Amino acid sequence: MDTVGTDRDDQRDDLLSELLKPLRLTGVFDSRWHVRAPWAIEGDAEQSCAVLHYLVEGGCWITGDGQTPIELHAGDLIVFPTGMAHRLSDRPDRQGVPLKAVLPERPPGTSGEIVIEGTGAESRLLCAGLHYDASAATGLYTSLPWALVLDGAQVDREPLLRDTLRLLASPDRPVGPGDRLITLRAFEMALVLALRPLLRELTDSPASLPVLRHPGISRAMVMISTRFAEPWTIESLAREVGMSRSAFTAAFRELVGEAPARHLTGRRMQEAARLLTETSIPQSAVPPRVGYQSSVGFHLAFRKWFGMTPGEYRSGYDNAA
Repeated sequence: MDTVGTDRDDQRDDLLSELLKPLRLTGVFDSRWHVRAPWAIEGDAEQSCAVLHYLVEGGCWITGDGQTPIELHAGDLIVFPTGMAHRLSDRPDRQGVPLKAVLPERPPGTSGEIVIEGTGAESRLLCAGLHYDASAATGLYTSLPWALVLDGAQVDREPLLRDTLRLLASPDRPVGPGDRLITLRAFEMALVLALRPLLRELTDSPASLPVLRHPGISRAMVMISTRFAEPWTIESLAREVGMSRSAFTAAFRELVGEAPARHLTGRRMQEAARLLTETSIPQSAVPPRVGYQSSVGFHLAFRKWFGMTPGEYRSGYDNAA
């Protein structure tokens, strides 16, 4: 048995899990589009937001500044992990109108409809802005390509993803008590199901995610992700992966997009936020669970990261719920 290959696959899967960690959604704005050519809509860049477009029927073009235009066909799905600005249109050279000019005002978390009348080809799309907690987005996640595409055949090979998208795109999808929460979690599942095969493809493309090809930094990423409660220092992390401190720090910053100390703090804060909002453990029990021996040190780090104390963070979540 090739244990080296197995270990490498396990490490890759752990890193893919690290990439998907930011994707606990905090809000969704989705809309169903029914358009006929000529049409073109300009979407602004969105902060702390992933954007997806699922083409139900017809075809369209995606255009971004400095990017090669992408043609989509029925059944295709495109994801913008970090909400980069882009244009959707019936042809790539058509100038568009701002999305805000055609999207009706509506309460947060509810669906909208866009209808554009024309005389040309007809298309139907499901479009959604999926907002996530910015504090949880790692440098690795924010370094993903501007757009990732699953064609119709790839979507069909993920039946749970395909069926979820079709249900969300249906004009008569079920509504009732708890609909907003159900919609939020359904889109969250769709996003993770879409990114999983896309990220696996990226592991075969060093130019896209070179960190996945660096054994030392990849191993450090997995350790930070899974063993964040241990008393790590930059020296001990570097020693664990067989690198000098300076080489480790430089390579980590280049490949991950942030310093190893910040990445470790981000992982600890992410877990602290989860414990405060998803469990009932006493606040005093949180620091040692996330690698802090001092409650004061944890309190200061948490406030610096989130702009509020752990107690304020927990009570704010409880009030929102």
